[in-house]
Amino acid sequence: MPNDPQQTLPCRADMVDLFAGPGGLDVAARWLGLDVYGFEWDRNACETRLEAGLNFTPHDVREFGPGHVPGAWILAGGPPCQTFTVAGSGAGRDALAKVLSFVRRMAAGENVTREVARLDDERTGLVLEPLRWAMDAANAGTPYKVIVLEQVQAVLPVWKEMARVLEDGLGYHVDYGVLRTEEFGIPQSRRRAILIASLDGDRKLPMPTHRRYRKGVDRSEGNASLLPWESMGEALDRGGPFKVISNYGTGGFAKQRGVRTSDQPSATITGKVSRNRIVDLEGNPLERLTPYEAGRLQTFPADYPWSGKEVAQQIGNAMPPVLALHVLAAALGFRVSQEDARKVVDRPWLDTRDSAPIDHLQRMDRLFS
Repeated sequence: MPNDPQQTLPCRADMVDLFAGPGGLDVAARWLGLDVYGFEWDRNACETRLEAGLNFTPHDVREFGPGHVPGAWILAGGPPCQTFTVAGSGAGRDALAKVLSFVRRMAAGENVTREVARLDDERTGLVLEPLRWAMDAANAGTPYKVIVLEQVQAVLPVWKEMARVLEDGLGYHVDYGVLRTEEFGIPQSRRRAILIASLDGDRKLPMPTHRRYRKGVDRSEGNASLLPWESMGEALDRGGPFKVISNYGTGGFAKQRGVRTSDQPSATITGKVSRNRIVDLEGNPLERLTPYEAGRLQTFPADYPWSGKEVAQQIGNAMPPVLALHVLAAALGFRVSQEDARKVVDRPWLDTRDSAPIDHLQRMDRLFS
């Protein structure tokens, strides 16, 4: 990989992704025909990005700003979640009050960089980077027209505080809330805090296309206008029914290890997904999930070229591309059909990564000309 990040910066891009990982948001952007430049500092994720045809030089977003990606009109990012998630260190949750005060002080024009650097876990402060980029772009007279942010549910108060800054200080129309992945055709139950913002009129978070998964409730029940949620068995061709026994328990308690059957959505895919046990209905052990299967439960294309080390962690950290697709579309002012979502997931990535199977660029040009 090149050693000088400055030499690899793009001439232009439609979207900048501040915490790009192996490519969750990037994949969705490519499906929409958008040029995207992703900032990612993990070298393992960058190995996957290289094989996937995405930009791959490690970057630290704190060393860059809007001027480094000319022409970008969409700002996106899913900051590291480990300090906020229940399964992680908890440092972010413990520092939540400080993080909220930093947001307010940044809005007032204060420089909080040194104080943020003194947080117990440096990853916690990264959640503030999208606001810095948005404010710097606005102050330079080249504001991003669209902003999309994603994190674990515990970060919703931060998005709420940022929404006030974006609305009152920068003139954005903002919506935020918690989305459930299975309600968008993803064969996995996962809750994500989402924020979308636009300078081009009111925008709302995407509406579900599928029914919500509830333990003990049949997938045929619920709102008849919505599709049944997708199961692991439908996503993975394993030749028969199976059970997945989670490596860790509900709420972080090991004794409460979850079990899902192949006719249910997967539990949340985490960086420990490779440790989950797979058995048949009689309890006989089966082969554990391959990286390609785990990626498919995240809605990456089946041939996505996972590379480098700690692949399970890369997969667990990523934003599900189909959720990113629905969220990006909503931020841009249109809705993606279930047919389009299924089409892009089923198409080989390595054959179509440079094409736009969902082509809304002409409409985008009208929206933002």
